[in-house]
Amino acid sequence: QVQLVESGGGSVQAGGSLRLSCEISGYMYRGYCVGWFRQAPGKEREGVASIHTGGNSPDYADAVKGRFTIYEDRDKNTLYLQMNSLKPEDTAMYYCAADLWGPDWCHQYGMGTGYRYWGQGTQVTVS
Repeated sequence: QVQLVESGGGSVQAGGSLRLSCEISGYMYRGYCVGWFRQAPGKEREGVASIHTGGNSPDYADAVKGRFTIYEDRDKNTLYLQMNSLKPEDTAMYYCAADLWGPDWCHQYGMGTGYRYWGQGTQVTVS
């Protein structure tokens, strides 16, 4: 059974940084697509960043380009979202998601919400 567990959320002042973690367990194979999403109250869930663990270049939403970085630690089966220069509009519940998509599919659909596997979310509040 595939499980995703996020951690690292919290409260931070504008201009600060946080690093979110997404630990993934239960996969039999290497090479899968992972996305970070966020959802603010009253808004739809939106893609923030995605990456294929096979080594493709990551994709980012325009709102976070240059501030957020998605990367992996293969030894720990963990994906990270480093968030710098945080703004109040970054306040949301952040989720990670994963699926056994190939690199091309990940690049095309990785910022959408069609993943099979989701974590429980971690709250980020920027004031």
